[in-house]
Amino acid sequence: MNLPDFIWLWKIAAWSMGLSLAAYSLLAVTGSVMFTKRRSQHPKPKWLRPLHYIIGWVMVSLVLLLLGIGLVGTIGHYGNLGHSGHLIAGLAVVALVAVSAGSSTQISPQHPWARAVHLGTNIALFVGFAWVSYTGWQVVQKYL
Repeated sequence: MNLPDFIWLWKIAAWSMGLSLAAYSLLAVTGSVMFTKRRSQHPKPKWLRPLHYIIGWVMVSLVLLLLGIGLVGTIGHYGNLGHSGHLIAGLAVVALVAVSAGSSTQISPQHPWARAVHLGTNIALFVGFAWVSYTGWQVVQKYL
């Protein structure tokens, strides 16, 4: 297929990636506030945790949308997958987001490991987002 046939798909991908990065940044801010409040033993606002969860699920949805767009767009253009490192970077980000989301649902006094997994995964996700952004920019350059 011709790239102009997919231009609408690439626009959705660009917006989704930008919104994913914005959501990640907001999650870092709200998560940091929750961490600080917990460490200082000050009560956190009641709306903060639900907001953090909502933004998290928005990010999960956007990353899954990006996965779908990447698969459909690549197969539609090339007929198969694996033409760049972007596939590996994208799958790594999807896996990290899944682990982060899954571990977030387990955070409790009964599962002390879950918070460490969640925080560690989110730190790794910073590198993952940088990697997928870099490889995505390389893919875009092929078409410009």
